[in-house]
Amino acid sequence: MTEPLCLTDLHETPPGLRRLAHGYATSGTWRRLLVRVFLVGRDVAANLPRDLIRAARPARAALVRREDGVRPAAGAKRIALYVHYSPGGQVSEMVRRQLSLLSGSGFSIVFISMAARIPEDDWQAVRQLCALVVQRENFGRDFGAWHDLMPEVISRWAEPDELMLVNDSVLGPITALEPVIETMRAGGNGLFGLTESLQGGPHLQSYMLLARGRAAAGDLIGFLTAMPISHSKWLLIQMGEIKLARWMRARGHRVAAVFGYDRLVRAAAADPAERRRLAASYHRLKGFADLPDEQAAALLRLWPLNPTHHMWHLLATRFGGPFLKTELIMRNPGRLPGVAEWSAVVPADAPCPLPVLQAHLETMRGG
Repeated sequence: MTEPLCLTDLHETPPGLRRLAHGYATSGTWRRLLVRVFLVGRDVAANLPRDLIRAARPARAALVRREDGVRPAAGAKRIALYVHYSPGGQVSEMVRRQLSLLSGSGFSIVFISMAARIPEDDWQAVRQLCALVVQRENFGRDFGAWHDLMPEVISRWAEPDELMLVNDSVLGPITALEPVIETMRAGGNGLFGLTESLQGGPHLQSYMLLARGRAAAGDLIGFLTAMPISHSKWLLIQMGEIKLARWMRARGHRVAAVFGYDRLVRAAAADPAERRRLAASYHRLKGFADLPDEQAAALLRLWPLNPTHHMWHLLATRFGGPFLKTELIMRNPGRLPGVAEWSAVVPADAPCPLPVLQAHLETMRGG
């Protein structure tokens, strides 16, 4: 039985030091935790000097190429900023289908690619679906791209009623996307996302976010405009994804997720197969499969997991989640069990069927 779509307000409880440390340990062992801490430290240490050098230089344009799409949408009130990257610059059929679905939900799309070179045929194909197509320097990841496009958004669409932030870090949709967007719209005004994570503090995972209402959209624009951009992935996550929900809530906006963490926890605790899957994914969940439901749920709150990785199967099968994380499928960094069988959760009638997803993965491997 598929769970109904509904919004759940984010947790407000700070994570505390133990849960902050746990956020780095969910890959499995303490040895791997130490490796993770070392890699984060190296990332920050290596990139801070680059950030200081960049800040000291005169401002230079990060936008390499820009061109209006065939749908310039003057006066549009629903704007989506879509960030793209592939090693060879190809814009896959999966990405084009995502753009088409967003357009069908009423969004005028700003397409931002951080590929070094984009085939001209792909550039022109994207223009057919978008209001604006931009090629941008590959720096600052998705939050950097959104930051750099804020002046363009303000000049073209000064007061949008909806502002969506989305990137191509997910495979899909494998189920209908429109009901998910309509669920977010049904929440009134505020900031809405698909999945809630408690790691590092309650936040919305940033692969698809929607600010509704002029006040919320305006505050999101203000956040992105003022946000410092770094070469460091870890710093960007802290200053962007994790900080954003707290920042928006402090301004009085509702912040909620379609797939709230507590809903996932309750469903996982009630499903023996999912219990076994989770017990095998993380060393702190030994014996998890045999606990009473409430104790099992409490353990998942005490040691929160990454829902798009550890609960990918639950999201896809029990909740009808529309996306799978590309990183999980390609790299499986946490070495989670069962990921190799991901194709089994893709329905035959998926909006992006299995061959389309597999072709996209080939473009991400440089194929």
